[in-house]
Amino acid sequence: MDTRQLEYLVAVADEQSFTRAAERVFAAQSTVSAGIQSLERELGAPLFERDAHGVRLTDVGEAVLAEARVALRGVDRMRELADRDGPLRGTVRVGIFTNLTTVDLPGIMGEFHRRHPGVDLRLGPSPSGSTGLVEDVRQGRLDIAFHGLPDAVPDLLTRPLTFSPFRAVLPEAHPLARTRAVSLANLAEEPWVDARAGFGNRVTLDRAFAALGLTRRVPTELSDLGEIPRFVAAGLGVAALPELTIIPAAGAVVRPLREPVDWRLSAIARQRPGRAAEAMLALLEERIPGV
Repeated sequence: MDTRQLEYLVAVADEQSFTRAAERVFAAQSTVSAGIQSLERELGAPLFERDAHGVRLTDVGEAVLAEARVALRGVDRMRELADRDGPLRGTVRVGIFTNLTTVDLPGIMGEFHRRHPGVDLRLGPSPSGSTGLVEDVRQGRLDIAFHGLPDAVPDLLTRPLTFSPFRAVLPEAHPLARTRAVSLANLAEEPWVDARAGFGNRVTLDRAFAALGLTRRVPTELSDLGEIPRFVAAGLGVAALPELTIIPAAGAVVRPLREPVDWRLSAIARQRPGRAAEAMLALLEERIPGV
């Protein structure tokens, strides 16, 4: 058994595909398949169920995967300890939001590359928003992620970055579009356009409604916050979004909320992040305006 086989196991489990796993680890698909088969023979049990619909972990595979993640983190830690006085190397996997319009993420990553050219970057969002990103960090699939849930994550390291007030987004023909500020109570009976369940802004707004003793109906859900104002402009409903995420759309207007509702943006990592991950956390704190 070697670390490369464990890397194949983690990649196949995460991607649920030998093809995508091979692309992720920069190996031929036949090499990944052979590595998994060798590992299964050595352990004496199948790790994956394979059928026409893809691959799924067996019960044994689930247990082995958890230990493989721990082992790989230990190997990374040993390498860092041996090289702690040298330049940073390796890979940092970062879970991002795609619609932080006032955060210059390309600029931040460009600066990180200039400071640490030996570190490769892997960036991507989660279809489950903050909830999915938290779980990806917890399971070792990501090193760092943005986090917009209102609750702290006690088992992870959290670095507060900034906050953003919610703003109402209304069709320009809506009667309240001509007012200076809008109350959530005035919008409770409206159809809403919002992010999918699990996104931090959705959780924060649902709690604000609950605190007022109100409920709402969300017939239109999106996983791309940047598109929500366009759907509002098309007459599908009203919305309220963190100001940092609003991309203006023709036919939609933005108004302040009467109730102060803030969305807080943090970065999260495992409790003992590696040197490269720690450097990324420090740069995010440096370049994103603070709370």
